[in-house]
Amino acid sequence: MHTLYDSDTYSVTHMLANAVTPGEDGVGAEPVRTVPTLARHGFEIVDKRANKEVYLDGSWAELFQQHISAWQQNTPTQEEVEDTLEQYAELAQNPVVVH
Repeated sequence: MHTLYDSDTYSVTHMLANAVTPGEDGVGAEPVRTVPTLARHGFEIVDKRANKEVYLDGSWAELFQQHISAWQQNTPTQEEVEDTLEQYAELAQNPVVVH
């Protein structure tokens, strides 16, 4: 899990699908990366003003990844980032719950 963006308005976290499990002997062994049967990553976008979140996976995550790649090549302004996140945040249905 990596936080990619955090402002007063939005937070974006990249959720990675690769799980880490301890070595077979369980003692002093290095962790072994395993790939889940359905290896999928996604992005969680939290709209802090509305106190809602949306999780993007599959084709939505791929589309969002394209935005991130474009931002890496041409550094956007904060306003441009927030405008894009606002479009995705409109999909948010789930209230943010702290456990």
